[in-house]
Amino acid sequence: MAGKLQSELKQTKPFGSKGQEAILGLWRTADRLRRVAARKLEPHGVTLQQYNILRILRGAGKDGIATLAIGERLIEETPGITRLLDRLEAKQWVLRERCPRDRRQVLCYLTPKGRDLLAGLDSSMSRLDQQTLSMLTDAELDSLIAILDKIRG
Repeated sequence: MAGKLQSELKQTKPFGSKGQEAILGLWRTADRLRRVAARKLEPHGVTLQQYNILRILRGAGKDGIATLAIGERLIEETPGITRLLDRLEAKQWVLRERCPRDRRQVLCYLTPKGRDLLAGLDSSMSRLDQQTLSMLTDAELDSLIAILDKIRG
């Protein structure tokens, strides 16, 4: 009897291993979560990577944060952090300035326009977990978090 993932993928043969099924299940789930979040952001002209950068900048506060540090904090690694920041700056959501103490560094700041955008997205994005994970109990969420931490470790 085919499992749920096997049916979703319309796969007629069994998976090569439990590990293969688990990895494909993680990829399929991550893709679904990404698409749900992207649909919430799309009407505002924001991509998931841009939203992630804006959140990081909001967390950095008035001190700003160096471009390289943003790259280290991204959920999805990207080699194109400068291009992403260019787009955010063009939309006037981000401001970049040379660091006065170390001219080699560029500090990034969230602009008031960027802050307003995030404030408008907060309630919609905070409901994302309720929409996508509401079927899990707190104990199941704790287990899921621990398992994901273990895999990434």
